[in-house]
Amino acid sequence: MSLSLSDLSKVVIDAQYAVRGPIVKRAGELERSGRAIIYCNIGNPQALGQKPLSYVRQSLALMQYPELAQKSPQAFPPDVLERAAELLAASVGGLGAYSESKGLRIVREAVARFISRRDSDSSLIVTSDPEHIYLTDGASKGVQSILRLLIASDRDGIMIPIPQYPLYSASITLYGGYQVGYYLEEATGWALSREELERAYGEASSRGIKVKAICVINPGNPTGAVLSKDNIAMVISFAKDHGLSILADEVYQENIYRPDDKFVSFARVLAELGDTDVCLFSFHSCSKGFHGECGQRGGYFEARNVSTEVLAQITKLQSIALCANLNGQILVYLMVRPPEPGEASFEQYEKEKKEILGELAARAKLLAEGLNKIQGYSCAPIAGAMYAFPTITLPPGRSDTQYCLALLEETGICLVPGEGFGQAEGSAHFRTTILPPRAQLLQVLEKLENFNKHWK
Repeated sequence: MSLSLSDLSKVVIDAQYAVRGPIVKRAGELERSGRAIIYCNIGNPQALGQKPLSYVRQSLALMQYPELAQKSPQAFPPDVLERAAELLAASVGGLGAYSESKGLRIVREAVARFISRRDSDSSLIVTSDPEHIYLTDGASKGVQSILRLLIASDRDGIMIPIPQYPLYSASITLYGGYQVGYYLEEATGWALSREELERAYGEASSRGIKVKAICVINPGNPTGAVLSKDNIAMVISFAKDHGLSILADEVYQENIYRPDDKFVSFARVLAELGDTDVCLFSFHSCSKGFHGECGQRGGYFEARNVSTEVLAQITKLQSIALCANLNGQILVYLMVRPPEPGEASFEQYEKEKKEILGELAARAKLLAEGLNKIQGYSCAPIAGAMYAFPTITLPPGRSDTQYCLALLEETGICLVPGEGFGQAEGSAHFRTTILPPRAQLLQVLEKLENFNKHWK
């Protein structure tokens, strides 16, 4: 062959993405050979049985095939028919045509209203500008756009939590930047401390690294932790003191499972503090929450306190790919503009939403409690997101990658080893989702316990 690995970019070869790494590849091979595999490696709700929302799929059907409104109007609630007609009128050519690079104006306006409603109350009005909102193919593409914007050399550093979602480490490697890891405190429920942020920043600076930004995932992936408002304010203060931009990954904002926890956005706290000199990029997606529409690839990011000159460069980056896919853009609209009280779809929408979130909360509790009953496992409460990241005690000289591979071969359970997310030296973990149905989760727990008793 004329093309070999030696011809390829080193950063491409060096980039790693554990969520779909060698263990998942092996799981696919086993499945093709006839083995039954339980995929717990990725937050992919509908692949594990979650039903799509009726309002979403009815609206998308009309967008894809507008003639249905004339042929079978009785099959759709009146508000869905109205919503589809409004969206079709605002998108020249429908889903088969490009939009402007930032995305359809009607969708960006809806996102701006959503952010304002989410973050405002009687004490504070938070505004959002549609011109500072960009629609993307899932949140991942938005994160990559901002990392591509910020990383100019191999001496440019991006702070990321450890453990982290491998999108960040892989993308930083791909763009030639420097990963600056700050450790979350497992003993305190994966909390975030100013002392650790300062340690990581100082260590990188002493090596000649120019730290440009800090990434925060809230609720956490893979930890499931939910940040308090005080923790968020601390991060903003840290970023301000060091002149850093903030990348706030908030795709799990609807996935909060404990009554005492509440999602608070970085935009809200930034507005409360009155800071106008801290650049904030916040990301959201249709893949998580209670929608679980991973395959539709809908997402957005909002840029706050970003100059018009920088916004122009972001728009240029977006325009290179012309625009985000239109199906995903419409799904973003449906996410931020749900049925309202009095509309025909409202009751069914609310019922489906509560059932999904209630079931996820039950699974989160079941999984955390079940993992903690297994000798050698220790799991923090799953406060949010869709994952558990338990500590596991291994025999000397063995790794969590070896453990997960052996587990897959024997039981058919596909997990992601902690090494793929980063972890404190000498520790071992794995990440599993809470998404399998409860009966299957019980099977997973039983198989984990049996396997763990004899693996050496």
